Amino acid sequence: MKTREYRSRKKSRRAEQVRIRRTAVGASVVLLAVLLFLVFHNMRSGTADSYTADPNTLNADASTAEEALKPDFTVELLTVNDYSRPGISSGTIHNIVIHYTANPGSTAQENRDYFEGLKDSHTTMASSHFIIGLGGEVIQCVPTSEIAYASNDRNYDTVSIECCHPDETGKFTNDTYRSMVRTTAWLCSKFGLTGKDVIRHYDITGKICPKYFVEHADAWDTFKSDVDDMLRLGSEAVQ
Repeated sequence: MKTREYRSRKKSRRAEQVRIRRTAVGASVVLLAVLLFLVFHNMRSGTADSYTADPNTLNADASTAEEALKPDFTVELLTVNDYSRPGISSGTIHNIVIHYTANPGSTAQENRDYFEGLKDSHTTMASSHFIIGLGGEVIQCVPTSEIAYASNDRNYDTVSIECCHPDETGKFTNDTYRSMVRTTAWLCSKFGLTGKDVIRHYDITGKICPKYFVEHADAWDTFKSDVDDMLRLGSEAVQ
């Protein structure tokens, strides 16, 4: 009798231990899933996955759409020189060209200073009208009335925007992306263009630039759509 009771109690303890282990494993799986979700969410939150044009960011007192869309930017014009700012007047602007720096983690200021340094190093001929940084800051390097050495045989009829990116994927941060949309829309308004007139460096030469927008055509289409949405908000702001 005692043996049967002992065996029964032993069996019950084993069943309880199995239940506890199963519960612990189940809880661990749930916890791991939650942690993975949080890590994935935090990784994605630093890059441009979605965007909604905000009319509250526009200049409500502007008299023209161009004025309403004009972003805040710092003017740090390059010294006129043969390697980054030749001082040559541009022609009629037909397109806005988007580039990426291909230098992960570099800042707008560092890229601007690199262009400036070419007047002394003579290592290559390169520049851009605007550079947008990782935090969304914008630096103007070359007047839009002059050519920049950015888009090969299209330098004379385009305005170029060089964009920073945090890693090798070339994907832009949310701050960079927002400034890209706003700055591009402003330039489109300034030159009477629309989203269909915004092109990639790739569309001119076949170079993989900007990398993320070349490898993700859907993201590129979304960007141009966001530019058109911002243009529409700029027009509505002055009506």
